Amino acid sequence: MFRTTLLATLAAALISGPASAAASHAATLAPVYAASQGWINGRLTPAETAGKVVIVDVFTFDCFNCKNVVPNLRALHAKRSSDLVIVGIHSPETPYETKRDNVIANLQAQGITWPVAIDNSFAIWNAYGVDAWPTQLFFDRSGKLRATIVGDSQDEAVDRIVQKLLAER
Repeated sequence: MFRTTLLATLAAALISGPASAAASHAATLAPVYAASQGWINGRLTPAETAGKVVIVDVFTFDCFNCKNVVPNLRALHAKRSSDLVIVGIHSPETPYETKRDNVIANLQAQGITWPVAIDNSFAIWNAYGVDAWPTQLFFDRSGKLRATIVGDSQDEAVDRIVQKLLAER
């Protein structure tokens, strides 16, 4: 309980301050747009994110903790798709997870319908300085990185960040 409360407090503090150390390398969506290893469920473009809040979910499909964040992301996607964009960055942990067919099958099984970039070379992972699965990066309507959450079981913090960013005009 203390860990979750502490992490939620830190996440909330990040939204009003600079991006966290884990994501200090890149402060824009440029690394996502530059993804070159392939996309599933469509390719994300700057036109699709213009004026919208964006969550970049860095995950690997077989990670238990990564699977724990999916239900909340699905709910946010269904409820807020007109002003919120979710994009997945699949950075594999095992050789099995590098296979495109395995990624596709697992995305379908988990009900992930938003665009997912394949990041087998960890180019996007490294651009954002990610060091754990799952990591969610939150970008405001102008495309600026505003918050980062590492780990699962933080749905309330995710929801607060999204609500705050959506309320900003």
